[in-house]
Amino acid sequence: MKQGNVSAIATYLTQSGKRRIFRCRTCATQFSETRETVFFDLRTAEDQVMMALKMLLVRVDLTGICFVLGVTEETVLAWLMRAAHQAEVINRHLLRDLPVTQVQLDEMWNFIARKHACETDATGESLPASEDGRQWIWISFAPEFRLMIAAIVGPRTLDTAKEVVATTKARVAGVPAFFSDGFTCYLAALIAAFHVVTTFVRTGKRGRPRQPRCEPHPDLIYGQLVKQKQRGKLLTLSTRVVLGAERLTHLGLTISTALVERVNLTLRQALAPLTRKTASFCKDRERLRQRVVFFQAFYNVARPHMSLRQPLPLHERTRHGAIRPRWRERTPTMAAGVTDHVWTFRELLTAKFEP
Repeated sequence: MKQGNVSAIATYLTQSGKRRIFRCRTCATQFSETRETVFFDLRTAEDQVMMALKMLLVRVDLTGICFVLGVTEETVLAWLMRAAHQAEVINRHLLRDLPVTQVQLDEMWNFIARKHACETDATGESLPASEDGRQWIWISFAPEFRLMIAAIVGPRTLDTAKEVVATTKARVAGVPAFFSDGFTCYLAALIAAFHVVTTFVRTGKRGRPRQPRCEPHPDLIYGQLVKQKQRGKLLTLSTRVVLGAERLTHLGLTISTALVERVNLTLRQALAPLTRKTASFCKDRERLRQRVVFFQAFYNVARPHMSLRQPLPLHERTRHGAIRPRWRERTPTMAAGVTDHVWTFRELLTAKFEP
């Protein structure tokens, strides 16, 4: 791409207008303008597809979308699957080596098919392979950029905690500070991802030699915000430094999970299956995962965040009709230095990257 090796050779008409056909001079391959995008080989107009996907992000249930647009549920779910795949590509290419200093971790309760699974473990949680019951949306969040680093759907187990921390580690640079609630599995997951192995020299004496020992990374900081509740009401709130107390004091960071809790509210306000006491819950875990991943990409690159906006200089405040803008809108990826503009919704669905 952008090497002078691709040229347009023809055009064709679709319901959404004229589209171009390109040819690569290196490999002599011809391909459509919409290849490897959400709109490739679709018979429906692009505006209708974008309308359906936008409605999925503003808490409209699947039945309502089908009624408004006159399509079937299977069609909308097929579009959602394409959009989720595109979102995974965006996350894989953009969320790399993020200059993050702290990460807030949290999990949000939800369910698929029914609230109580047919098969549960000793704590009442759904089994990893179960198709119903409790499910949790795990979020790792960078508060300084308001960036959603990872969003994973799974049971509230140690394996899912390790998956969240491992995904976060692959997308950040260095060892940031981690803050969470009092959930015990986070400590084991953090040590599994950020650790050093200490080996011991053989002494030559009788007996079994000492085995290598896995210890937390010396730069790892982990703090907990412990909440004690009784009958759904908050009684006490206390902080606990689990790892890296000296480095935490040196950096001057505050143990908090307030911003990731606010993201949980944003998710519940945006996705219909996450609304409390709803009849629009997902019947399949994969469908719930697709919605969460698609919203993550939209939230990071195409949804301006009010707390990230910057004041415009006076000479740039040109009037557009009756409105004179005072702020420059920014998205979380713009704040992190990954993108340089607010993506349009069509750009979100058609972005392409180098292999």
